[in-house]
Amino acid sequence: MLTDYRDCFIFRYVITELMQSDLHKIIVSPQHLSTDHIKVFLYQILRGLKYLHSARILHRDIKPGNLLVNSNCLLKICDFGLARVEEADANKAMTQEVVTQYYRAPEILMGARHYSSAVDVWSIGCIFGELLGRRILFQAQTPIQQLELITDLLGTPNVEDMSTACEAARKHMIRRPAKPPSLAALYTLSSQATHEAVHLLSQMLVFNPEKRINVIDALAHPYLDEGRLRFHSCMCRCCQTATQPGSVAVRRYAADLEPSAVQPFEDHWERELTSTHQVREKLHKFIMDQLMSSQVPLCINPQSAAYKSFASSTVAHPSELPPSPHNWE
Repeated sequence: MLTDYRDCFIFRYVITELMQSDLHKIIVSPQHLSTDHIKVFLYQILRGLKYLHSARILHRDIKPGNLLVNSNCLLKICDFGLARVEEADANKAMTQEVVTQYYRAPEILMGARHYSSAVDVWSIGCIFGELLGRRILFQAQTPIQQLELITDLLGTPNVEDMSTACEAARKHMIRRPAKPPSLAALYTLSSQATHEAVHLLSQMLVFNPEKRINVIDALAHPYLDEGRLRFHSCMCRCCQTATQPGSVAVRRYAADLEPSAVQPFEDHWERELTSTHQVREKLHKFIMDQLMSSQVPLCINPQSAAYKSFASSTVAHPSELPPSPHNWE
């Protein structure tokens, strides 16, 4: 792996911090989830998404299985296989084969050709509801049934709320019997579904993406005040505890508790990499540059039992596989 000969550079390893579990495993486990747990998890998800969205990155597959959690309740967002830079041109079509169905925003379910970071916020709302109720909020077999469950809760959307949907999807919705909203049902998720919790959740689960709350405003919601305080008091790495001789420890908080990206992510380099050979060259140069900067060389033995166990491990996901998007044509 560490050879200077590029032709021998076959394996690429990414070594990351150990995260013992993920949010899906925690939700389906018998482990008790307190209100403090829910608040600190939700705060970390939104904090991470704020950074991504400020860099113009859409994750497009936010779900419990893609939220890794360690033994200290630190949470990290993973699996950027469907992520992309936000498309500024509304006339350019974006793929609909994104987001696991249970967490898929209604605009994608209804065939929108263009969508925004609001699709990630919808997914977070679904996860928030799942944390409260310990079950998938909208669990359906097909995309059409998924829409039915969503309208059971939110009511039938008006024409304005379906402005990004394809024509066939709008006609389908208009032909269906009108349903009134029943957001009060959110209070039945659990005893932890307080007025503040339901207020924030109902702002995330808005049919119209233009009216859906964004991550910045969600982070400012009073429901997350305690989660923010707990995270930055004893969990984060951006704040420091200073202890001086003869004095008590003082927590020094970072100037920006929820930072944004310094500049938007540029994807031009992806267009420049036209072959796997070029990708391999770039990776080789990056790794060798790191080695030259006095880093300790890392050698991996792919024949060891520990490595084989690691290589065959997977991140747990819900057992139900999401179907393809509905063909509205």
